[in-house]
Amino acid sequence: MRTLIRFVDKLLAGTLILAMLGILLAVVWQVISRYLLKDPASVTEELSRFILIWVGILGAAYAYRQKSHLGFNLLVQKLSPKSQQIMLTIVELLVILFSTFVLMLGGKELVVITLELDQISASLGVKMGLIYTVLPITGVLFVLYSIINIYNLWIADSKESL
Repeated sequence: MRTLIRFVDKLLAGTLILAMLGILLAVVWQVISRYLLKDPASVTEELSRFILIWVGILGAAYAYRQKSHLGFNLLVQKLSPKSQQIMLTIVELLVILFSTFVLMLGGKELVVITLELDQISASLGVKMGLIYTVLPITGVLFVLYSIINIYNLWIADSKESL
């Protein structure tokens, strides 16, 4: 199980690195084609926008896994260790609920509807449903990471953390 989780973590980090490289290359090409070649590329703006959407949403899952996301810990730190454990578990369960209903189920519906309506992006000609697949993917990652966090809170000791 630990190997699978490490693989998912590395795959997510690698995807984010490649996506950021993709944005960099798209923007550099846009600048070169606009100012040096005097013929701006039509697809780079849309491509960088779509990649930025993926980076932003997948990056939230990555930040959540690394525990570097925004949190309000002031109240939790004032609680006893057992109360902290309970409060953090409640927060993780709320994250699971949100991720399941909004990101996974709502995201899947958005993907299905846009694919059925055959919505296509203007410059790239990509089906918008494919762009929106980042929502259910991120939902799955959030649920996985929340389950891992609950496991680490209740079952694992410091050596066994996933």
